[in-house]
Amino acid sequence: MDELKFADNYNDLSRESGVDSGFQFEFYCERCNDTWRTDFVPYRSGQASGWLGKISDVFGGVLGEVGNTVEGLAQAGWRKSRDSAFKEALASAKKHFNRCARCYQYVCDKCWNTDTGLCMNCAPDVQAEIESARVQGEIYGAGEKAALDGIRRGKKRDVTEQKQLVCPQCGEANKGAKFCPSCGHKLAMESHCIACGSSLQPGAKFCPECGQKISP
Repeated sequence: MDELKFADNYNDLSRESGVDSGFQFEFYCERCNDTWRTDFVPYRSGQASGWLGKISDVFGGVLGEVGNTVEGLAQAGWRKSRDSAFKEALASAKKHFNRCARCYQYVCDKCWNTDTGLCMNCAPDVQAEIESARVQGEIYGAGEKAALDGIRRGKKRDVTEQKQLVCPQCGEANKGAKFCPSCGHKLAMESHCIACGSSLQPGAKFCPECGQKISP
């Protein structure tokens, strides 16, 4: 049952075989993901089979057969030894983590509200929330003021004149300039016919109403 409680916030770093065989577990806070790792506990049987395996690669023969026997015994005892090591790891991990009574997540001491006995997600620090709300309010107020200033500036802009935003000569964007910054092509154009005052479409060479030639 203990293993199920930590089923989603630990990593098993144990190694079953080899000269570095042993048990180690890493637990992490389910709020900030900070980790705590148990001390490495050697698995002597696995290490012995690892060393015998290395020796048998050199000498072979009887030593190879002994190595296989030791390896078989190590594999047979691995699960029981691992379960025992994990049980001890759980006992140690519970000293570093707190379980929230509301969301049931395990969190570290930094993410634990000792006044309420809940995690910081379920019971945030009141003063921290006040300061956060104050900053958010300041951002909102500044944004609202900036929007009003933008409206004031926008009302002064001439929006009746059409602009060529892409140069028809080279295809580069020009942000409404009078001349293309890439090739120098003249982009400024009349938005209304000088003869009859009719609106002109971008690129028009003659007025569609009176036929007046548009200056290039």
